[in-house]
Amino acid sequence: MILSLRCEICTAGMVHFLSFFISVSFREAESFKEQGNAYYIKKDYSEAFSYYTKAIDMCPKNASYYGNRAATLMMLSRHREALEDSQQAVRLDDTFMKGHLREGKCHLSLGNAMAASRCFHRVLELEPDNSQAQQEVKNADSVLEYEKMAELGFEKHDFRMVVFCMDRALESASACHRFKVLKAECLAMLGRYPEAQSVASDILRMDATNGDALYVRGLCLYYEDCIDKAVQFFVQALRMAPDHEKARLACRNAKALKAKKEDGNKAFKDGNYDAAYELYSEALTIDPNNIKTNAKLFCNRGTVGSKLKKIDQAIEDCTKAVKLDETYIKAYLRRAQCYMDKEEYDEAVRDYEKVYQTEKTKEHKHLLKNAQLELKKSKRKDYYKVLGVDKNATEDEIKKAYRKRRPFLSSTIQRRISM
Repeated sequence: MILSLRCEICTAGMVHFLSFFISVSFREAESFKEQGNAYYIKKDYSEAFSYYTKAIDMCPKNASYYGNRAATLMMLSRHREALEDSQQAVRLDDTFMKGHLREGKCHLSLGNAMAASRCFHRVLELEPDNSQAQQEVKNADSVLEYEKMAELGFEKHDFRMVVFCMDRALESASACHRFKVLKAECLAMLGRYPEAQSVASDILRMDATNGDALYVRGLCLYYEDCIDKAVQFFVQALRMAPDHEKARLACRNAKALKAKKEDGNKAFKDGNYDAAYELYSEALTIDPNNIKTNAKLFCNRGTVGSKLKKIDQAIEDCTKAVKLDETYIKAYLRRAQCYMDKEEYDEAVRDYEKVYQTEKTKEHKHLLKNAQLELKKSKRKDYYKVLGVDKNATEDEIKKAYRKRRPFLSSTIQRRISM
């Protein structure tokens, strides 16, 4: 009897102590929360995060504390951590609307529009007239629609459309690396390399192991004809993501293109022009999208063509080179020389003028003046041609041709030949 009474007293004391301890802990946690709120209002989110964490440590079963910390993490752009806190908040209290809203916003910021939509619809189940949830459902639907449009655009190689769609989607999904990478890849395909590099670099600053961003960095370098550096990025991307097929293909193409081009250069230096021509031709089939490298290959093949006396083919190759790269001075110079060889001085002057306008060097000025002089000379009457004789014809051959053609010559030409 006495023992039983002692147990009851002990239990009652323990309950009272626990109740007191919980009450103190809650008051202390609330104090931390209030301090966190004060810092949040001041936009000092790091301090707010610290105090909300202290509140959670005191009362780890309070949903609102996780909700508050999630809001702070969102302001710090730490969306994945914010998502975890939001999910913990609604696990503790499934009727916590702010928790569902924040979870949805985190999902949407990270590009998970379908998951976001489910969260917002849960809010509408709890409060059908919630205007914020209604608007967020529309935002999630828009992101899904832009994502589908981008997918179709990419399949059709309509890269401008993809960039447009990703820009619109990123207005709601600002932390989505997947959307940013797709935009960067399409910018690279459009030849907007600095923009693509900037987007990829921003991602890598936040996530140095992002294989897609590493691939895009490599792609930009590859298309700018920095093949060795490009290969380094492709290899790094494959190290981070061994199944990255685009990086694997790009790496293979980059190595093949470099090897074939170097083989062609060696054959040219060795004077083996036929082999060089074939090697450059093979290199041109590797990747039609690599505009800068292909422009150089066309110019190189044009140089070989001129050595092989295939002047028309050389002009055609140089024309292809400048169509791919309008700033490629070497191709204009090579084509101009081919025009000079064909005595097509008008075209030669036009190319040399283009070169001199771009790079006003003494050498380019000399080439232009020489072409202009030849053009001027070519406009004079070639009386050898009029008489139909070779420039090395003897005096007797010239007189004979003159007598034969005299009835058909104008009086002016007759006087000049007689002189």
